[in-house]
Parts: sequence; C-alpha cells; structure tokens
Amino acid sequence: MMYTSALIVGAGSGLSASVARAFATAGLKIALAARSTEKLAGLAADIGARTFSCDATNKTEVDSLFAKLDAGSVPDVVVYNPSYRTRGPLIELDPVEVEKSIRISAFGGFLVAQAAVSRMLPLRRGAIFFTGASASIKGYAQSAPFAMGKFALRGLAQSLARELSPQGIHIAHFVIDGGIRSANRAPSIDNPDSLLDPDAIAQTYLSILNQPRSAWSSEIELRPWVEKF
Repeated sequence: MMYTSALIVGAGSGLSASVARAFATAGLKIALAARSTEKLAGLAADIGARTFSCDATNKTEVDSLFAKLDAGSVPDVVVYNPSYRTRGPLIELDPVEVEKSIRISAFGGFLVAQAAVSRMLPLRRGAIFFTGASASIKGYAQSAPFAMGKFALRGLAQSLARELSPQGIHIAHFVIDGGIRSANRAPSIDNPDSLLDPDAIAQTYLSILNQPRSAWSSEIELRPWVEKF
C-alpha cells in the first residue's frame, strides 16, 4: 500500500470504527477526530490510534487539528464521516437545525478537505473519502435538511475529483444506500441481510484505497442485495 497514515473525522462506534480497524490492520497509523473523544478510548487502545477533539464545522478547530498532526504522522488518507439530520414537514423545520445539518454534513467536509489538500498537493499524492447516504442521490419526504447536506457533500466530492485526481489525489464518495447494522440496530430474523455490515463496508473503503491510479473510482454505491433502489 502506498499510504501510511489515516485521519478519520467524525469517528465513533459504527462505520468509522470499522474503517479505522480495517485501515489499522492494513498497516496505517490512525488518528481519530470527533467532538468528544471519550467514546473513542476503547477503539484507540485496540488499534493504537491517537485521538483529537475537533468540531469539523469550525475552521479554527480544523486548522488546529491539522497543525497537531503536522507534528507527527501527517495523514495521507482522510475519511470524512460526520452527518446530522433533522426531520419534519418543511413548514415546521427549525432553520437553526437545518443550518446545523448542512454545516455538519457538508461544510465540515469542505473545511477538512481544504486543510488536507493543502498538505497533499506539494506531494502530489493522497486520498480523501467522503461518506454519503441514500439521501446523497434522492431526497425523501420530510427529510430535506439531510438531503441538502448530503447532496452538497456529493457535489463537493465530484468537483474535487475532477480538480485533484489529475494532481495525484484520489477523491471518492461512498453512497451507503441502506441502514447499517449496529449493537442497537440488528437485522430481523426474517431478513438477516437487510442491513449493511459495517465491517463489509470498511473492506470496500480499503479496496478503493488500494486501487491503482490507472483505474480509480470516484463514486461507489453499497447496499444490501435485498435493498430496493
């Protein structure tokens, strides 16, 4: 593998934890960033990761995060995983919550990408992965804020792929089209494959990271084989 260290922003116990474990097993040094790092202690201990507190929607905190990373293993892989949703009929939506959804799902991705790319460009190498959702490509009823944020994140990824791929930076957007299983969200006995396995998703992230640059993917959809689309 050509990469040596990864930063996962929006780290938690779900998909991002699976990605962190997969990358660590492949030999990458891992840094985990989240608003609260207390929940990351167990994962960090398991994989030897460093943890950092960071609000990805705050430029000052993002700049501080990357400045701290500059002193150690500067990440040549960055995964942007945060998202936030608020639901309800359009006329009942709280504008403050709508803005928060867009800032976390998309604007934070811009700030993190900007900081990462400024360090990757001189080396002409690196990878930035964005985690999308079903809402990245279809806006559901009473879920406009989440769709707005995820549509924007997808647009960011598409634009960056066209700008940066020719400069050696691999940009990929992952459409996670379906629910992800977790300790609190188990599939039904009647339909055991109805939810995506986060470890299986993580293997796809790793596979895309290992792609030769003569055949890079910029967008990947993942869904259970029983999921309608």
